[in-house]
Amino acid sequence: METSGRKIFIGGNWKSNGDRKFVKDHSSYLKSLNFDSSKCDVVVCPTFIHLESALNELNGSNILVSAQNVSMNDNGAFTGEISAKQLKDFNIHWTLIGHSERRQFFGDNEDVIGKKIKIALLNGLNIIACIGEKLEERNEGKTLEVCVNQMKTIVDSVGSNWDKVVIAYEPVWAIGTGKTATPEMAQEVHQQLRNWVKENVNEEVASKIRIIYGGSVTEGNCNTLIKEKDIDGFLVGGASLKSDFAKIIASYEQKL
Repeated sequence: METSGRKIFIGGNWKSNGDRKFVKDHSSYLKSLNFDSSKCDVVVCPTFIHLESALNELNGSNILVSAQNVSMNDNGAFTGEISAKQLKDFNIHWTLIGHSERRQFFGDNEDVIGKKIKIALLNGLNIIACIGEKLEERNEGKTLEVCVNQMKTIVDSVGSNWDKVVIAYEPVWAIGTGKTATPEMAQEVHQQLRNWVKENVNEEVASKIRIIYGGSVTEGNCNTLIKEKDIDGFLVGGASLKSDFAKIIASYEQKL
């Protein structure tokens, strides 16, 4: 199989799930998994209040810990916010930005997302930048238009820091619905996005940027999805809370 040379990225977004017992038990399970960290990055995203517990429980493993969000502001009078500086102080090196649930429920528009990307990168965080279209937008043939509009925000905010960015394409209609884009559908969008980056950033970034897929990824479909040329891994929701996550991580071997 032709390989891209891009390191596979498997992310597990725990969303607003889990308690201290879950973090302890699931982290213990994750630590028992064997995978080649030189070929595959594995990053889990607990809630803010579980970040330190997850870091402690996963200490000594190859599994990295990410925040699910970051403030668009620095430290200051912003009640309820967690700043990039504070994440770094906790030894957190990754954050999600622009997840569809943040866009849908919490007012994260393109302006907010751009500010979050800039301040995260300014403070040395790596980012998993999420994009994706809603069902009505796909039905109207606007998938690429919507994704490109979201990509423009990322491009305008990243500057030259592309080595610290992973793009997560998550069609909103496939998140938590059990509906998944077919491998061919997902590959088509990933290829279009990579071509757009080539034309609007440069060829080097396009060849190196990891574009991962999210949207009801399971142990049953991960091995076929990962074989597509431009799919460099997954951002997993519900299945990352279960033992199924082990088989999704193992899917990186299909790319070797």
